[in-house]
Amino acid sequence: MKIIDSHAHIVQYIAGIGSGGELRSIGGGMARYANGQVVRMIPEQFHTDGVSPEQLLEIMDENGVEKSVLLQGNFYGFQNYYTWEAVKKYPNRFIGAASYDPYSFDRDGIRRFLFEELGFKIEKFEVSTGSGVMAIHPDFLIDGERMEEAFSYGERMGHVMVIDIGKCGSKSWQAEGLKNAVTRHPGVNFVICHLLAPNGKQEEELKRALEGLALPNVWFDLASVPHNCMDASEPWKRAGAYVRLARDLVGADKLLFGTDMPSALKEAPYGDYVRWIREMEGLNDAEREQILYQNAAKVYAGLS
Repeated sequence: MKIIDSHAHIVQYIAGIGSGGELRSIGGGMARYANGQVVRMIPEQFHTDGVSPEQLLEIMDENGVEKSVLLQGNFYGFQNYYTWEAVKKYPNRFIGAASYDPYSFDRDGIRRFLFEELGFKIEKFEVSTGSGVMAIHPDFLIDGERMEEAFSYGERMGHVMVIDIGKCGSKSWQAEGLKNAVTRHPGVNFVICHLLAPNGKQEEELKRALEGLALPNVWFDLASVPHNCMDASEPWKRAGAYVRLARDLVGADKLLFGTDMPSALKEAPYGDYVRWIREMEGLNDAEREQILYQNAAKVYAGLS
């Protein structure tokens, strides 16, 4: 089976920002927020404070991955130009998304450069309270005026919009507001990250949100779903149950394989995420092929 990783990251250097302020490297793959919190950003296997396109390609080749969609956000810090360089160097292996802060004063100039000059055709917005838009703009609404303008721009440009609304139950997890925004823009294809990021005990919340977002122009990536279920006794099985629930509610043709590399490798080797789908109980081979490759090939066709 061919594979596209729909949710991966490269990191030129750590320059993040979140609810704890600026996030900067302190060596060894670790970083410190301005509030003093220390977090591991890069798994020890990389022996560095960044992840290059070549390091990602090596892992992709080891696991039979044809392409990766390079996403980004405030956690590592926007890597727009670094991502553009990677796509230009390896156009057959990478598809790039660009990110910007919709509150930026020169929003129009930023978009002109990213989307009209550099030519990005995918927009990634992380809106989480931890390291997304809402971490620094706490009154943010996903269906408010600010994002309505951003989605309208994306619709005019024919872009795919990739949205991470943060962990289920957090203030940024505005699933109903996201539904409102999506239904106002039926001409835009939306990809929602992390299967809406439920923990291991939030099946009912996930079910209600999936029912509301079972829309023709919505897809879901499966990045970090096992990681978010670490509070369950068997996280990988619990994550698999969530995938089957999503299959039943929105269809196997709406699910995209993704890893959240490199942060996901703090929890398990890359190959474990591939095997998780390949060996998941309750999926047939046609559904596995859709999830691992065909759906992403459709959503991101012609956007490299």
